[in-house]
Amino acid sequence: MGLRLYKPTTPGRRKASVNLHTEVTKQKPEKSLLRALPKHGGRNNQGKVTVHGRGGGHKRRYRLIDFRRVKDDMPATVVGIEYDPNRTCHIALLQYEDGVRRYILAPRGVTDGEVILSSAAAIEPKAGNCMPLKHIPTGLTVHSIEFEPGKGGGLCRSAGSGARLSNKEGRWATIVLPSGEIRRVSLECRATIGQLDNTDHQNIKLGKAGRNRWRGRKPKVRGVAKDHACHPLGGGEGRSKGGREPASASGTKSKGGRTRTRGKSTDSRIIRRRKSRRYGQLKV
Repeated sequence: MGLRLYKPTTPGRRKASVNLHTEVTKQKPEKSLLRALPKHGGRNNQGKVTVHGRGGGHKRRYRLIDFRRVKDDMPATVVGIEYDPNRTCHIALLQYEDGVRRYILAPRGVTDGEVILSSAAAIEPKAGNCMPLKHIPTGLTVHSIEFEPGKGGGLCRSAGSGARLSNKEGRWATIVLPSGEIRRVSLECRATIGQLDNTDHQNIKLGKAGRNRWRGRKPKVRGVAKDHACHPLGGGEGRSKGGREPASASGTKSKGGRTRTRGKSTDSRIIRRRKSRRYGQLKV
């Protein structure tokens, strides 16, 4: 992984950094695994804006990712590591012995020519191999963890992320997530060994607003600068929030507020919640 810093020839170049994607070995994507990705500009099927600040950006095509990894006991060779515009981590193109090609999330350290495997039984715990948590030794780092058996990987899918398998007891496995949350997952759920690639993604500085527009992110107006009918912090003779805590346009607290839906069936599986960004304490 490498970042490139430029001389401050313009205000946009000053303090900006560019990802070199040194791990990428394959430039052109696999055409059979591409799908159209139309733009919606943050609007729903009624044409109403449901997500603010979306629009424009570079045209993309979606890469079909195999999150389930159910092609068991058939060795797959890594054809190449590719850049995916739809996610922060890199993806790896696999070719199985029967000629089928599929994309997976690229683990750190996996390169061209390596042979990886997925199985419902115990196999070698090396980076890229996928198997149920009951066969993975404790203490290892895993990613793309299933919430429910057979559902497909849903936890730890962003660049550089990985959870630690800390304990196995009964029919549950205990994992420590990057956020600090500790939760239980069924031992029948599958996970992939290793940490995800592109670990320096978090160190990239965009440098100018234009790079955000390329990503389809539009400028955002501060809530206190809006009218009182458009934002909870808006209105008044001056730009004053009126003593209210910072919140979004819908009223959700911006600092330390609860964003997870209440009453989920998986709430009982959370042993310790992640730490609050505002207070540095555990969320309740």
